Formats: sequence, C-alpha cells, structure tokens
Amino acid sequence: MSSRDSELWDVEAETFDQEPDHGLHDPVVRAAWQSLLRSLVPPIPSRIADLGCGTGTLALLLAEDAHEVDGVDFSPEMVRRACAKAGTFPGVTFTVGDAADPPLPAASYDVVLCRHVLWALPDPAGVLARWVDLLVPDGRVVLIEGDWSTGAGLTADRTVALVEGAGLDATVTPLPDEGYWGGRIDDERYAVLARRRA
Repeated sequence: MSSRDSELWDVEAETFDQEPDHGLHDPVVRAAWQSLLRSLVPPIPSRIADLGCGTGTLALLLAEDAHEVDGVDFSPEMVRRACAKAGTFPGVTFTVGDAADPPLPAASYDVVLCRHVLWALPDPAGVLARWVDLLVPDGRVVLIEGDWSTGAGLTADRTVALVEGAGLDATVTPLPDEGYWGGRIDDERYAVLARRRA
C-alpha cells in the first residue's frame, strides 16, 4: 500500500464508524456480528490477528470474549481511533502496518481475521501465503468479503479458489441478512472459514 493510500484512509477514518457494520452502534447489528464471529473463531480464548482492522470494532468485540487480539492497519488515524476506542481494555493492541505483510510473529496466531481488505490487495495469493505463515498448526483464516454492486470485490468462488491455492479447505457462509449491514443489500457478501487440509 502506498503512502497516498494511507492518507486517503486517514481522511476516511473520521466518518468510518458511521457505517452500520463499521461502528456497530445499532444493537441488532452489533449482536449479529458478535454471533457471526463466535461461530467462526475457536470457542476458547485464542490469539487473533485482525488485519486491516480499521477503527478496531471487531477486535474489541473479540477482546470482550476474552480473546487476545492484535490489530494492524496501515492508516495511522484508523489506529489512533482504535486505540482511543479500546482505552485500557485488556487483551487488545493496535499497530500501524501493512495488512499484506503484517509486522507480527510467525506461527503465533490461532486465527487470522480480515474483513473487506483481501479484494483490494494487488497479490491476494501471495498475501494469503503470508497470512498462513502467521498461524499455529491448527489455526484458521477467517475472511469476510463481498462482490459489491460497485463492481469491486471478490466473488465467493474466487475467494475459495485463492484459499484452496494456499493449501486450505474453505467453508463459505453467505451473509445476505440485513442485520449485518443495517439495511437491505443487493450484492454478494459472505464469510470464508479456511483451515489447513488434514
């Protein structure tokens, strides 16, 4: 990611949490995301890397369930806002860094989580290989992506192909319910749970 991209997202940070699925201010939307995350990550406290974490909303949801979460975002303003939101809440940290090549220790995470970022990266296959290197042997990658009406994004089939190319098995969960988004959607949105092949 370029410094110009970072500056653009610094500007976006001011209004980022106004989107229902970013700020999670609506209790219905918040509960939907909490339930989804609980269905995708291990049921016991885990170490989770939240890559492209934005203002840290999902990281904090996970930390509230006693997971240890390290958030990474290349926008200093997003990270500043995430840190302010977290305050002194235990078990969560935020670092400025590139989600495509995160400054995190290899073989250390039970989960690598990424929401709405993989589609924008220039080498998603290479990125996934780096993310897999962050995992402990039985770790998993959780991707939340979409093929949006704007023409941007990744189809579920494309994401599954990328995940399988990284040596992982994929399970797709469609996310059409407006409870996740704060309103009706007319595009493809989904979660992919990816694990190493047995």
